[in-house]
Amino acid sequence: MRVISGQAGGLRLQTVPGRSTRPTADRVKEAMFSMIGPYFSGERALDLFAGTGALGIEALSRGAGRAVFVDRDPRCAAVIRRNLEHTGLSGRAEVIRGDVRRALEILSRRGETFGLIFLDPPYDRTDCDELLAELSARGLAAPGAVAVVEHRTGVDYGDRFAGYALRRRAVYGDTALSIYDHGGLTE
Repeated sequence: MRVISGQAGGLRLQTVPGRSTRPTADRVKEAMFSMIGPYFSGERALDLFAGTGALGIEALSRGAGRAVFVDRDPRCAAVIRRNLEHTGLSGRAEVIRGDVRRALEILSRRGETFGLIFLDPPYDRTDCDELLAELSARGLAAPGAVAVVEHRTGVDYGDRFAGYALRRRAVYGDTALSIYDHGGLTE
């Protein structure tokens, strides 16, 4: 697994030992960023269920101004920190080890907003629409934000909900990407 493009392009990233994570395949990540970028200009990124941090690190490498990584597994948090150090991007990043919903509460209290939102939960978790709605309700999704949900093929989060509108859905084997634009209005 590697950073595909930008400041840290070509650098290899560490993975978490074992089967507790499912890193995004490079070809899926490359397709994802060609659909939402490919480069950014200072946007703030939120990487939920961050695993190795590959999605947020890719966003930072391509010009995102800051990224917050959230994962409850201490091994994942440690790997994210090592990957940020290795890529030279740690100065523009924060790693929160803890439950995603608790992290959203903390970020909301701090008045944070994000223009890029990545959700790559375990495939047995199917509540990403609820999490996106919570991001919207808490004011964490900036108007015009792009939210990318990586999920198992066959899971359908719908085309419109909580201020989000489906931009594109793409399938890569058993992995699907649903990309949403946030209009800033809740429904």
